[in-house]
Amino acid sequence: MAPTTKAPPRGGIIPLLVIATAQLMIVLDDSIVNIALPSIQDQLSVDPVHLPWIVNGYILTFGALLLLGGRVGDLWGRKRTLQVGLLVFVLGSLAGGLGQNAEMLIAARALQGIGAAMTAPNVLALIATTFEDRKMRDAALSLYGAMSGLGIVIGLVLGGFLTDALSWRWVFFINIPIGLLVLLGSRTLVSPERHTGRLGLLDGILGTAGMVSLVYAITRFGEDGLADPIAYTLVLGATVLLIAFVLIQRRSRAPLVPLSLFRDRNRAGAYLTMLGLAIGPMGILYIVTLYLQQVQQYSPLVTGLSMLPFAAGIILGAGSAPKLLLKIAPRWVTGVGGLLSTAGALWIAWAISGEGGWLPIAPGFLVVALGFGFGVMSLTQAAVYRVEPDKAGIASALLNSAQQIGVALGLAVLAGVAATVTAASGGTGAQALVGGYSTALVVGAGILLAAAVLAVLTLSGRVNTEEYTIKEPRSVPA
Repeated sequence: MAPTTKAPPRGGIIPLLVIATAQLMIVLDDSIVNIALPSIQDQLSVDPVHLPWIVNGYILTFGALLLLGGRVGDLWGRKRTLQVGLLVFVLGSLAGGLGQNAEMLIAARALQGIGAAMTAPNVLALIATTFEDRKMRDAALSLYGAMSGLGIVIGLVLGGFLTDALSWRWVFFINIPIGLLVLLGSRTLVSPERHTGRLGLLDGILGTAGMVSLVYAITRFGEDGLADPIAYTLVLGATVLLIAFVLIQRRSRAPLVPLSLFRDRNRAGAYLTMLGLAIGPMGILYIVTLYLQQVQQYSPLVTGLSMLPFAAGIILGAGSAPKLLLKIAPRWVTGVGGLLSTAGALWIAWAISGEGGWLPIAPGFLVVALGFGFGVMSLTQAAVYRVEPDKAGIASALLNSAQQIGVALGLAVLAGVAATVTAASGGTGAQALVGGYSTALVVGAGILLAAAVLAVLTLSGRVNTEEYTIKEPRSVPA
C-alpha cells in the first residue's frame, strides 16, 4: 500500500508580507500627509479652511464605507474586492501626487479612502482562508495588529523624511510602487467561494449615510471644538439613520450587517473595547506630537523619530500576545493591556508636566504601545475567530470601523480637551499648553481604563486552544 502524503498547510511568507504591507499602507495614510500639510499649503496656496480636509477626506470616506466594503467582499469575493480596492488606492495616490490645487488633493484623498475601505476588512477576513495552520494564522494576525499601530508612527517618520528630503508629493507617490507590489502579491491569497445573497439598496444608503454623518461629526468636533452645533446636529442625524438601519436589518433576509454577529457577547465586547482602546493611543500620539513641536520646538522629522518607542512597544505587544493567548483567556490579556496603556498615559502626563523633553516620555510611550499591542491582537481574534464563513468580511469590517472611529474620536476628544483647558488657562503660552496637554492625557487614561474594565466584563474567560477555528472551502485563485 502506497504511503499517503499530507498536503502542506496553506499560507507562506509571501501572503504574510502581502497582508502586513497592505494594512501598513492603509494605516500609514492616516498620518503621513499630516506633516506635509505646511509644505502643501505654501506651494499650492491652500486656504486654511480647506487644509484640514486634505486629511479628513481620507478619514471620512475610509471610516464611512468600511461596512459596505466588508459586505461587498462577502458577496462579490474578498480577494477580488481587495484587488479592486488596491487599484483604486494606487490611482488616488497618483492623483494626489499630481495634485495642482486643494480641490484635487481632497478628491484624491477621498479616492484613497474608498480604496482603503474596500481593502482593509478583506485583508483581515482573508487571513482565515489563506493560513490553515494556527501558528501561521496567529503570526499573520500579529503582523496585522502590529501594522495597525506601527502605521501611524511610520507615517509620521516617513512623512517628515520625504517632505524634507524630496517633496510633499512623495507622501502620495510612495504608495504607488508599494500598492502595485501588494496587488501583484495578492494572487497568493486564498479566497473562499463567493456566498449567495444580495446587497440591499436601502441598507447601503442608510448604513453609509449614517456612518458618513457620524464620522463627519467627529471630524467637526476635532476642528471646531466640543461646542460645535453643526456637529451635534450631525450626531442626531447619524443616530436617526443608524436606528432606521438597525430596524431594517432585523427584518431583512440579506442584511448588510447581520445582527446575529452581536449575539456573541465575546464578539460584541471586542467591537466596543476596540472603540475605547483605539481612542487612547491614537489621541495620545496626537497630543504628544503637538507637545514636542509646539513646546519643545522639535522639527517634524525629529518628532516622528521620537515616536519610535511606541513602534517598539507595538512590535513587542503584538508579537508576544499570540503565545499569551494560548495560556491566558482573552479578557485578561486585553484587560492587562488596557491597564498598561492607562499607566503609560498617566506616566506621559506626569513627564510633560515636569522637566519635559523626549527622554522622560519614552518609557510611557513604550508601555502605552505594549498594552495596545496586547489588546489589538486579543480583540482581532475575538472578532474573526469562529465567525460564520459568509459573515467573515462584515465581521472584520465592524472591527475596522470600531478602530477607525476610535482613532477619529481620540483625536477629536483629546484635542478638544487640550484646547479648552489651554484657553481657560489664559492663552497659548508654554505653561498653558502643557496644562491642556497633560489634562487631555489624563482623560485618555480614563478612557483606556474604561476599555480595560469593559474587556474583563465582556470577553471570553476561556483560553482558545483550537487548532482550526475557521474553515472555509478553498476556491481556485482568481
